[in-house]
Amino acid sequence: MANIHPTAIVEDGAQLGADVEVGPYAHIGPFAKIGAGTVVKQGAIVDGHTTIGEKCQIFPYAIIGMKTQDLKYKDGSTSYVEIGDRTVIREFATVHLGTADGEKTIIGSDCLFMCYCHAAHGVILGDHVICSNSVQLAGDVHLQDWAIVGGCSAAHQFCTVGAHAMVGGMTKIRQDFPPYMLGDMVDGATKVIGPNVVGLTRRGFSKDVIRALKEAHRFLYRDGLNRTQALERVENDVEPYDEIKALVAFYRNSQRGVS
Repeated sequence: MANIHPTAIVEDGAQLGADVEVGPYAHIGPFAKIGAGTVVKQGAIVDGHTTIGEKCQIFPYAIIGMKTQDLKYKDGSTSYVEIGDRTVIREFATVHLGTADGEKTIIGSDCLFMCYCHAAHGVILGDHVICSNSVQLAGDVHLQDWAIVGGCSAAHQFCTVGAHAMVGGMTKIRQDFPPYMLGDMVDGATKVIGPNVVGLTRRGFSKDVIRALKEAHRFLYRDGLNRTQALERVENDVEPYDEIKALVAFYRNSQRGVS
């Protein structure tokens, strides 16, 4: 049975799982679905066609499922927010609905979306993603599994940050950022420094795979090759681990170009 504070508003039609807690002055809209054990804290708003998984934490004054800020939105369109299990949305973060009929804004499971972060229409976060304070994600940005984005960074519309990548704080993400790599702002531009060695080691990647990623980085960023030449060297001269294949595929499939 849900535990709803007397000052909270839970509109008719909302679906709350077992042991959901709704704090004082929180507001749950009529189309919301909230999984078992999730806590919606003081003053938070869950509106729109929003589905939140189990054992999530929605901190005070977070706003989830409100109308997109995209000017292409047409009144009457039905779009969605989906949040996985055990994800934490911190204070004053915003997660907006999609723009077009059926569009989804998705945050996966085991994510941490810190204070003042913003996910615009159609943003997709994989599982285990961390966005530090005040990360701003424009429409249709995609952060793949285990990506970490540092505080006060902003991502341009349609950009992708690859799996297991870590992008430092205050970074302008204007192109796709490659998986497994570490980046930061250098002279106003995003620079790929090398493999995300600390993160990869913590997650159990072997020394051989990390060594191969270092070699791939050298071909791609340090040997003065153009991107076509570098990818050919990576494919031909680096041990073809699955991570190397995924790295090459990321570059070849990018629509915005890779930093």
